[in-house]
Amino acid sequence: MGRLFGTDGVRGLAGVDVTAELALGLARAAALVLGRSARGESRRAVAVVARDPRVSGEFIAAAVSAGLASAGVDVLDAGVIPTPAAAYLVADTGADFGVMVSASHNPAPDNGIKFFAEGGRKLPDDVEDEIEAAMETANVAVTGRQVGRIRRFADAEDRYLVHLLGTLEGLRLDGLHVVLDCAHGAAAGISPDVFTDAGAQVTVIGNDPDGFNINDGVGSTHLEPLAAAVLEHGADLGIAHDGDADRCLAIDATGTVVDGDKIMAILAISMSRREKLERNTLVATVMSNLGLKLAMAEHGIEMVETGVGDRYVLEAINAEGYSLGGEQSGHVIMSEHATTGDGILTGLHLAAEMVRSGRSLAELAECMTVYPQVLVNVRGVDRAGVHGDDTLKQAVSAAEETLAGKGRVLLRPSGTEPVVRVMVEAEHVDQAQRIADELASVVLERLAV
Repeated sequence: MGRLFGTDGVRGLAGVDVTAELALGLARAAALVLGRSARGESRRAVAVVARDPRVSGEFIAAAVSAGLASAGVDVLDAGVIPTPAAAYLVADTGADFGVMVSASHNPAPDNGIKFFAEGGRKLPDDVEDEIEAAMETANVAVTGRQVGRIRRFADAEDRYLVHLLGTLEGLRLDGLHVVLDCAHGAAAGISPDVFTDAGAQVTVIGNDPDGFNINDGVGSTHLEPLAAAVLEHGADLGIAHDGDADRCLAIDATGTVVDGDKIMAILAISMSRREKLERNTLVATVMSNLGLKLAMAEHGIEMVETGVGDRYVLEAINAEGYSLGGEQSGHVIMSEHATTGDGILTGLHLAAEMVRSGRSLAELAECMTVYPQVLVNVRGVDRAGVHGDDTLKQAVSAAEETLAGKGRVLLRPSGTEPVVRVMVEAEHVDQAQRIADELASVVLERLAV
């Protein structure tokens, strides 16, 4: 059996991969591992439990809460709230840990379980492994007064909303017309209220979750309805969340997509100018567009690159004390205000920069030129050999010489399949495609299995 935890908790088809039994066992094991500090202080551990609105979240969250309480943990049931809200509330309440039931941008039949440690931080791999091991060996039976209580966290939404508004430090969004796409997800009960309370005129789509329609043709993975709504209403910008609201992508007034790279560029330049960008550095993954790196260099901002995945961005931020990082997909971490990617927070601060600067989103996005990016997946190859073949190294060097600093080459093995991903960026898409095809041929010739 492979490792239970993936890159972002445990995820799969609800009722098949993610069952009530699994949720119960995971919760009991987490109670042992994450509740240790409370036992050392001779008190009961406390956990915040939350979910997104997909229908399977009802039985999975119930099983999680039952597992925790049966292991002696007091549960604060926050109901349907965004993932970053759950992380914030773990820190805000001083809880020992938190559990979020969500499959983020995945379709409604999927679901997942992710944990937050004390302070609302994601778990490192070794702690996840410890929880998985504890599922097989731990005896967690408690009785009588040792049994945990499950209480409704009645003001969870209000606490989070007040926190978000406080990050604006008094700045108002008056005069700004925003269209919000809540993906029929966890943002539906919070994002419209936040933007309205901040002073914006708000139009909302994707705001009618029924448990089955989360991410269905709306949200950050389906931007067409948002673009159409921005144009229809003559709005200043559109903000798209995903199912658990940890992502933010944007649409400018012309209907053009502003992706995570451009959002990070806008925020980094603003924060640098206001001396709020720690060590004057932005953290991004190797998949961010070359244009982002060049834009940062133009504004005197350093850029640290990590592996693909927001957890690696978070690791770099936490290790070195950086204040901003994220991914092209719209996971943006503003560490002064959040311990994880927060789509509502990101959207608020993007809108705030429009007000602060007096510029449209399209004008702000001009700070970065997007280089054409071509990705070719080479299948049926030995992915482990991608970094050890001398002929392949020479081909990559030759491609980089051809690009002469005005492009980029990245060869990345898949983590799960016999696939090597060849990514090339260049000033012109035809050049990027030609170089990518040439390198893909060398990969296939040298690493075919």
